[in-house]
Amino acid sequence: MILEKYSFGIGDRFCHQGKAQLSAIMKAKEQGLRITPVWNKSHREHTIIGTTPADTRQEALDAVKILQWDGPYFVDADHIGPGNVDQFIESSDFFTLDVADFIAQPADKADVDAFVKKYSRYIGSLAVEGIERNLDITEERIRAIADKFLLAVRQAGGIYRHIAEAKGAGSFITEVSMDETDQPQTPVEMLFILAAIADEGIPAQTIAPKFTGRFNKGVDYVGDVTAFAKEFEEDLAVVNFAIREFGLPENLKLSIHSGSDKFSIYGPIAGALKKFDAGLHIKTAGTTWLEELIGLAMAGGDGLSIAKEVYAKALHRFGELCGPYATVIDIDTAELPTAEEVDKWDGQSFASALRHDQSCEQYNPNFRQLLHVAYKIAAEMGTRFSNALDRHEDIIAQNVSENIYERHIKPVFIGSP
Repeated sequence: MILEKYSFGIGDRFCHQGKAQLSAIMKAKEQGLRITPVWNKSHREHTIIGTTPADTRQEALDAVKILQWDGPYFVDADHIGPGNVDQFIESSDFFTLDVADFIAQPADKADVDAFVKKYSRYIGSLAVEGIERNLDITEERIRAIADKFLLAVRQAGGIYRHIAEAKGAGSFITEVSMDETDQPQTPVEMLFILAAIADEGIPAQTIAPKFTGRFNKGVDYVGDVTAFAKEFEEDLAVVNFAIREFGLPENLKLSIHSGSDKFSIYGPIAGALKKFDAGLHIKTAGTTWLEELIGLAMAGGDGLSIAKEVYAKALHRFGELCGPYATVIDIDTAELPTAEEVDKWDGQSFASALRHDQSCEQYNPNFRQLLHVAYKIAAEMGTRFSNALDRHEDIIAQNVSENIYERHIKPVFIGSP
């Protein structure tokens, strides 16, 4: 299986918006832009909501059939590890191998020594096309990188081989994820991580590094946009170099996790993709769930009541809901409206506070982040929530599709806001 140049991860917490999501991809196709849809959902999300990987596969199948999509598509076992991969093997054909927990755990000394010896040929000043300054590589630096990352890549190799044994090599897409760690990888670290991936025989078609800045859930990028742009271009350059040097798949590309709503960096990303003629995989998830809430609020009546109830309960359960996401949200509680205030809002007021439109005075990123992590409350509503999604499908679908196409696909892949 080959992942095309551009691909878009479309997470869907409640498996109701597959058609709306795919319609955005199809609109891009009408503009001459080929993007492969990848429905992604993690073990954590399945557990909280009570769905299974088979539900995500069925959602994709239904959307493809109803809309008569004739292009490739995939179902991603997102952020899986040794303990949960087997749950996804039958239903998934894209696997994001998350080995961040093994970063900085020391590998066997003999393995590290062998790695350092093998790649000692790069010691010195290394020129990489697309990076302004040569990379300074020493034996100590290679050893430090091996100490930090080699065991994690070995774990990824073990997971890959386990999947390949069950499904057959070549029958699925492999991504290696290194994003859920404290520090961004440098170009030199990226280079030798990719070397280790090649040594493991992992045919990685996407690699998800940790980038500079904060990729908070559901809101814009926080950090130095110029520094990000430089780092992103250097990563693209290293990927191109590694493909040639290590025999990695020719279509290997970067993957951006928590990629939705990072509007301030979409311009630099689009520019870099054109400059390097590079591909990209970008993952989104919670942005669709928030559009469901926006649609329910705009529908009024029972829809608005559900949206208000989700917020009121989220305020009450703030610590419980935010704890698991503490590293990827920044909520100023002083800026959160009270449940009593929100209860007085009409549907447009609720939607305006929640929709990610920075030109709107009512937009509240704190409100948005809290609701982003509050999908557990909607899941606890059971059929009351899912039936509301069905009743108000039209207005919700309009919001979901417009959000993906206008705010994400156009600025990232077409280069226009």
